[in-house]
Amino acid sequence: MNLQKMLDSRVRAAELYKVLPGGAVKCLACAHGCAVKDGARGICRMRFNKGGALYAPWGYVAGQACDPVEKKPFFHLLPGSGALSFGMLGCNFYCEFCQNYITSQALKETECVAAVRDVMPRDIVSAAARCGARLAVSTYNEPLITAEWAKSVFTEAKAAGLLCAYVSNGYAAPEAVEYIRPVLDAWKVDLKCFDDEKYRKTTGGSLKPVLDTIRRIKDAGIWTEIVTLVIPGFNDSHEELSKIAGFIASVSPDIPWHVTAFHPDYKMTGRPATPPELLDRAVSAGLSAGLKFVYSGNIPGSGHENTLCPSCGALLVERAGYEVKIGELKTERGHKAACAKCGAAIAGIF
Repeated sequence: MNLQKMLDSRVRAAELYKVLPGGAVKCLACAHGCAVKDGARGICRMRFNKGGALYAPWGYVAGQACDPVEKKPFFHLLPGSGALSFGMLGCNFYCEFCQNYITSQALKETECVAAVRDVMPRDIVSAAARCGARLAVSTYNEPLITAEWAKSVFTEAKAAGLLCAYVSNGYAAPEAVEYIRPVLDAWKVDLKCFDDEKYRKTTGGSLKPVLDTIRRIKDAGIWTEIVTLVIPGFNDSHEELSKIAGFIASVSPDIPWHVTAFHPDYKMTGRPATPPELLDRAVSAGLSAGLKFVYSGNIPGSGHENTLCPSCGALLVERAGYEVKIGELKTERGHKAACAKCGAAIAGIF
């Protein structure tokens, strides 16, 4: 059985869509808002119209592992905890610099071959219990296009006392945010650049819906962290980095911004890997814009991994890769935290 037939047998009726005239449907999972005719597929190729109803992936994983939550990366979400990561296949973007294209571009690229394993939501929650994870995270592929599956997993995860999170490109329809909000605690958004033309050329999406999603999830009370893959010659100018940082600060200066190093991959192999000094400049741009928490990643020992108190500079969380040591961080009831030295409130879920 080829991959498409295998995946098409692992679906259920979708919930995020509306019926259009003539047997077509409008998918409401992401900002593409695909109008899908009977027998056709959306841009992601994972959601399809059969008989005037939209079908969405269900009942399998292409990847599942217990990771440090810092690997997602979340730095202000239960630091040092384990996260049961699970993912399916497919994406609504086709980023030229994708570092996870084997799973994200399945059905779009012939060389992308990924095995799948049948599971039920309870199996994922049981796996989280076995490895002592405190979170369930929909990741590896784009969770927006598999939102019905994620919601079913998260519903059982929440009942078991787990926190739940998305690792996503943020290209969401407003309906998708409302759909997942009741069972979602945190959302990491990839903000890839701050130029709409570059967004369209390199991802197939556009900038504004991502910015709208960031505002929307912050307003909804979902803990938000932002990641930008800093690519030499693409989004590394002082002007662009400053614009990204300024936007994030305008939403909330408490949002952590992760600037991470690029390595040549997929269709963007002609650019050099990101040097450490470029990440240093990005961190400086973030702090200059008024962000309280800016981190660098993908380069071990890059020097911007620790969480410091923005009021007094005390070392709150010390990190060396995925080794985490809690310092002057005082946790309080309701997942709140404060600096043990000066008492300043520290944003996040602790």
